[in-house]
Amino acid sequence: MLELNKIYCMDNIEGLKKLDDNSIDLTVTSPPYDDLRNYKGYTFDFENLAKELYRVTKVGGVVVWVVGDATKNGSESGTSFKQALYFTEIGFNLHDTMIWNKGGFTAVGALSTRYAPVFEYMFILTKGKIKTFNPIKDRITINGGKKVSGTIRQKDGSTKPMSKVMTINKYSQRYNIWNINPQRQRGKYTHPAVFPEQLAQDHILSWSNEGDLILDPFMGSGTTAKMAKLNNRNFIGFEISQEYCDFANKRIENL
Repeated sequence: MLELNKIYCMDNIEGLKKLDDNSIDLTVTSPPYDDLRNYKGYTFDFENLAKELYRVTKVGGVVVWVVGDATKNGSESGTSFKQALYFTEIGFNLHDTMIWNKGGFTAVGALSTRYAPVFEYMFILTKGKIKTFNPIKDRITINGGKKVSGTIRQKDGSTKPMSKVMTINKYSQRYNIWNINPQRQRGKYTHPAVFPEQLAQDHILSWSNEGDLILDPFMGSGTTAKMAKLNNRNFIGFEISQEYCDFANKRIENL
């Protein structure tokens, strides 16, 4: 097992092979896909990576796989769906298909024949029955704060008054479409597609507990590691680019 709370500059499959079976509580990552960004020419072996993720994930653990599709020759690639289906073929459950609504058009492509794509998929994959779910409750309830009373129907069809007045919660559980703006870079980051800190944090809070081990095999600028550390989780990650790796480690050291 590698040392925890470090980002290793190495190929992610080689790094994953150094991890024990059933050792990771949660993976939060966004792989490079469909040549939509320039990652210094690096590519990855998806199928072998998926198999390694299944091996290292604990029973009940989660993989959050954030991915989108490019449009080529008038057709979306479907890479996201192909990857999600492959994950299920090797044993993962497709627990949820969530949407990241970025709130604006950031992709590349002409809009003369289609609407602007403003979202990416967030596939929630589980190894067996999920063990941790801490729902974020920040959706404003229409009648939040109001006191209500009424009746309760009995088995025989009659009704009787409620025993006490109830107050409706102001906030309800969030839906599975998350509205989060992309990370603003402004020359601060060297990475071409910086993971939004809120997106990483909200997944970490949702699918793990304090002290759990969080993995990102495409660590990039180090956002997953940063948010894991800030929320009292352990982390481990891999990044093949020395430039990105150096930046990510410096970002963690500066916390």
